[in-house]
Amino acid sequence: MSNHEAHTVKLQRVLRAPAERIYRAFLEPLAMCKWLPPYGFVAEVQHSDVRVGGSYRMSFTNFGTGQSHSFGGTYLELVPNQRICYTDRFDDPNLPGEMQADISLRAVVCGTELLITQKNIPPQIPVEMCYLGWQESLQQLAQLVEPQIP
Repeated sequence: MSNHEAHTVKLQRVLRAPAERIYRAFLEPLAMCKWLPPYGFVAEVQHSDVRVGGSYRMSFTNFGTGQSHSFGGTYLELVPNQRICYTDRFDDPNLPGEMQADISLRAVVCGTELLITQKNIPPQIPVEMCYLGWQESLQQLAQLVEPQIP
C-alpha cells in the first residue's frame, strides 16, 4: 500500500433517498450539524458559502468533555445532486495538511448510491478511526434523509 493510499478512506453506501436530499444534507448547515458529528459530539457551522471557491468552517464538540476541534475548507466542485468536492483542514497545528473529500451520487433502482473518498488524512489520525467516524456519520445521514415524512 503506497503512503498516499494509507491515508485515504473510501466508503460506498446505498441510501433509500433521492440524490437531491443527500446532496442538500452535505451542504446545508442545519443538516450538517444533525448528521456529520460522530456519536457523542455536537456540531456548529460558523461559516458557510456554498459555491465553487466558497468556503465553510465548523467545529465538533465532545458532549462529555466539552473539548472542541474546528476545521474548514473550500468547495472545489459542485454538480447539483451528483458531485461535491471540497478540501478540509484542521485548525490544530498538530494535524497539518489539507485533506480532500470527493462525494459522488448516482441514482439506482432503490434510491441513491453514495461514494465517498477522503484523501491526505493526517498521518496522526489512524485510518480505521476515520472509517469508524464516517460509519457513525453515515448511519445518522440515513436516518436524516430516508424517512418520507408528509
